[in-house]
Amino acid sequence: MHIHYISEQNSILNHFLAQLRDVNIQKDSMRFRKNIERIGEIMAYELSKTLPYKEVAVQTPLGIKNTTTIKDNVVLCSILRAGLALHTGFMNFFDDAENGFVSASRIHGNKEIKVEYQAAPSFEGKHLLLLDPMLATGHSLVAVYNKLLTEETPKEIHICVVIAAPEGIKYLQENLPDYCHLWVATLDDGLNENNYIIPGLGDAGDLAYGEKL
Repeated sequence: MHIHYISEQNSILNHFLAQLRDVNIQKDSMRFRKNIERIGEIMAYELSKTLPYKEVAVQTPLGIKNTTTIKDNVVLCSILRAGLALHTGFMNFFDDAENGFVSASRIHGNKEIKVEYQAAPSFEGKHLLLLDPMLATGHSLVAVYNKLLTEETPKEIHICVVIAAPEGIKYLQENLPDYCHLWVATLDDGLNENNYIIPGLGDAGDLAYGEKL
């Protein structure tokens, strides 16, 4: 697996990450969602540097400019519900991408992840970007991957997360193909006994959209 850490150098990204974590700031759900969205935009920009491009000639009012545009189609697919704000950030930059949504939840009383809802376009031969803010155990992402790729094969697979735990990265490396790309905004220390990322930020879905029953 190809792993890309994008906060190793100081940038405005670290400012947004700090606000996500701060208990005095993250209570503002609108700001929390906006910061996730901003991080998504930064990640989309960094990821876009690795995509294939084609040469085009653009007609301007005064002449012709030779430049490049993205060669292949992109599909954005987020894991509900925490992934929605991250999805918006990516969609702001990949504005002509196709979009998909998947729900993944743990079956009560065991470790099995159930993918209950799936609404995604065809991604055969396209660049598939799987979006989820938190990579804790990695079980949800592997379950979604296994569900989505039963019938179609994308050209490339990019998994994009804001905060990751080493345990989750290890699980992805053990259970996903080597050609997958993993994009991580920041790496944390690990998981606690309840599989929450430490120091993390809490429950991203609840902070963005309110507590669930």
